[in-house]
Amino acid sequence: MRSSPGPFSSSSSSSSSSSSSSSSSSCDAPSSCFCGSHWGRKPRSGASWLQSSGRMMQYSPCPVAERSHWDATLRVPTGDFHAVLRDDEAALDWLSALRRVGVVHLKGAGPEPGAVARLAERIGYLRLTFYGPTWQVQDKPLANNVAYTSGKISLHTDYPALHAAPGVQFLHCISSAEEGGESEMVDGFHAAERLRRDDPEAFGTLASVQVDFTDMGTDYCDFLLQAKKSVIEVDAEGRVLRINFNNATRDSVLDLPVDRVQPFYRALRAFVDVLSRPENTVTYGLAPGDVLTFDNWRLLHSRRPYRSRPGQPRHLEGVYLDWDEVMSRLRILRQSVRGNA
Repeated sequence: MRSSPGPFSSSSSSSSSSSSSSSSSSCDAPSSCFCGSHWGRKPRSGASWLQSSGRMMQYSPCPVAERSHWDATLRVPTGDFHAVLRDDEAALDWLSALRRVGVVHLKGAGPEPGAVARLAERIGYLRLTFYGPTWQVQDKPLANNVAYTSGKISLHTDYPALHAAPGVQFLHCISSAEEGGESEMVDGFHAAERLRRDDPEAFGTLASVQVDFTDMGTDYCDFLLQAKKSVIEVDAEGRVLRINFNNATRDSVLDLPVDRVQPFYRALRAFVDVLSRPENTVTYGLAPGDVLTFDNWRLLHSRRPYRSRPGQPRHLEGVYLDWDEVMSRLRILRQSVRGNA
């Protein structure tokens, strides 16, 4: 892929150097050198010259619709798996909805393993974690993760024990359960804004107090993780940026001053109460061939206990990506489909 010239890229043909009366040394590449011989010189040209010579980066922001918060009334956006793989416009619609709503349900992938890797490669590359480039969600003996059992999983986001948790997750249903196994999801951004409105003190506590998340075990390789994060991350303007919520990996040791312990638990309970309201929860099931794609920084998901069919265990295959990859592909697709419109 050919890269566009950046604002600090040097020209392939250098212009003649000018002499400097303040230095005995000379530099024939002043645009890219830090030797000091050219410091203090007057710039050769202004912004208009840079623009006309093509040295200004031709960057057009990707206007993505504002994120739409939702509750139990959400109709999950759907798309066709194979159309997304072969058609740029379908892929653009998919990623735009994923960014805006936080979840898209793709159908028609078939029941064979490998679909999530193909879908991830449509965007860029797979995010490798301690569970491998892809991972198999099945009931396993001596499971090292609650997901690898047939029991209930409470609402959570994945991998808060990593300092850079994966931004996007794909789950492909290869084989469904005979009974149970339905998933539930909650828009964490919607819940956080409800908490901010109804209990600003609790919101402020969860946005400012950092707690430890830990994880340890052996899978793709052995690991011992620890990261300190706030449950609700906000940016400099106070907008919700990320939810870090996983009771299975939140450390049992609360590393806080004693006077902040009760306020933290009170705030956490208030947030859990909002997350647990039926009016905020969407329940869904996956059939073989379905792929659920969702924002792991935003959505909390859970699973009801299940029983597999005899000789055919429930089986999902998963993969992670980062939002940088997804947004990069979204910009490229938008330029390909719509040009500069």
